[in-house]
Amino acid sequence: MATNDLSLKTVVFTAGLVTLGMELSASRLLEPAFGNSQIVWAALIGLILLSLAVGAWLGGVLADRFPRRRELQITLTMGALAVAMVPLLSPWVLRMAALGLASFAPGILAGALLAVTILFAIPAVLLGTATPWAVRLSVQEVATAGHVAGRLSAIATAGSLLGAFLPVLWLIPSFGTRWTFYLLALLLLGVLSIDAMRSRQRWVPLLALAVVLALALFARPLGVRAGWDDGQTGQIIYEDESAYNYIAVRQWGSERHLKLNDGIGIHSVYHPDALLSQGIWDYFLLAPLFRSAVSPAADDPGWYPQNLVLIGAAAGTIPGLYTAVYGPLPIVGVELDPQIIQVGARYFEASWPNYQAVAADGRRWLQQLPPNRTYDIVAIDAYRPPYIPFHLTTVEFYAAVKAHLEGNGVVAVNVGRTPTNFALVDAIALTMGEIFPSVFIVDEPGPPDTLGNSLVVATAQPATLATFRANVDSLPATLPAEVKDLIHKAARFARPAQPPAGTPIFTDDRSQVEQIVHGLILDFLR
Repeated sequence: MATNDLSLKTVVFTAGLVTLGMELSASRLLEPAFGNSQIVWAALIGLILLSLAVGAWLGGVLADRFPRRRELQITLTMGALAVAMVPLLSPWVLRMAALGLASFAPGILAGALLAVTILFAIPAVLLGTATPWAVRLSVQEVATAGHVAGRLSAIATAGSLLGAFLPVLWLIPSFGTRWTFYLLALLLLGVLSIDAMRSRQRWVPLLALAVVLALALFARPLGVRAGWDDGQTGQIIYEDESAYNYIAVRQWGSERHLKLNDGIGIHSVYHPDALLSQGIWDYFLLAPLFRSAVSPAADDPGWYPQNLVLIGAAAGTIPGLYTAVYGPLPIVGVELDPQIIQVGARYFEASWPNYQAVAADGRRWLQQLPPNRTYDIVAIDAYRPPYIPFHLTTVEFYAAVKAHLEGNGVVAVNVGRTPTNFALVDAIALTMGEIFPSVFIVDEPGPPDTLGNSLVVATAQPATLATFRANVDSLPATLPAEVKDLIHKAARFARPAQPPAGTPIFTDDRSQVEQIVHGLILDFLR
């Protein structure tokens, strides 16, 4: 076979494209269940590289045993079919992983990780056979073997380069993650069908192409669909995949929850028949009480906030609470995902006249504010459970926050923990202490066998716990009774931050957020 076989080179190029395209798409598929962290990327890249190494070895063995085009075409056809099976099987696998994380069940989690390995390893191994097999088919003389191997390796790498950008820049934003896998499989099968057109086995890739097309158009992934009710997670009244998240709205009677990415935690709640959310969101109402009272009046105790900015607004639970309790003060809610803002307005009534929702990264938005734009309260509830985006935890970020705080302003951050492991709470508190003169912690009491939350509060001016307690003891009569009850109960768990020795300080250069979160999870698994 001649080394200038354009058809074979196209097959090699496309196999490289599909391999890297699958890897980039796999990261988007895994992120909802496992988070977007360095360890996830390292595991995924390591898995793909190991699979490609096995595929290269297997391709060499098979090429020597079957030095024919037919077997290569059949092998790559199987690889394309394996790629097409990923969007069908992955929802079930990822929901199992989310269940394992949420319930801290090592057996379920281990099974999910094994399933993920199988899910991506099989297609990567099969696709990895392309280059060594093509080299064996193309080499005519030993004297030119190096030239042939180098040329085909370069062609495969060029395909991989295109595959690294194609899903991110076009396929996933335009068609979604599920269809991206189908389109990658269809692309490879289309090339294989053309390559096999003159052979007797041309029906193999053509049949596989028809099967994948049918799966893409008619098959349903193994997962929960809209309207499904399992008696525990509630009825899903809305679900979609945005550019950033898998979004689901679940409903029990009149109560609604926003849940993102099948992970741990709920991101917003809506109780049309109740004032409070019955969650950590209520604790953000305590943040203004850490302010010193200024010119108290009969209808204003002096610590009432005049405005609020919330980073990580989700569907608007905190803005709704502040509006109901403290009146129609100007509120800006910064949310990365614009589709979540739309969901908030449609399903969570997040359309108050005093509320402005902004689709942006919280830190970037804050840094672009005019220097004279300041706020009484800056609340931060940006989570991809169990992870906080690291760039919202550093000294540099809190310096930007303080630059936009009023002189008597307060910043409050929701931080996850276990009943016994406060490592992340302490690290956030110590980091905030590098910028703010006073830092306090309010621990939300909860069940002893699950993840919990603490509110870390820092003040722009020096403050004491006595000031907070004095404000609590003199709550105005205009506050609703259930709010007063919440504040009095939560105040018992307020304490000055006292991080232990050895607690790290997070910076843009070094932030151990993921490492600490992994420690929380491992502690709970043990």
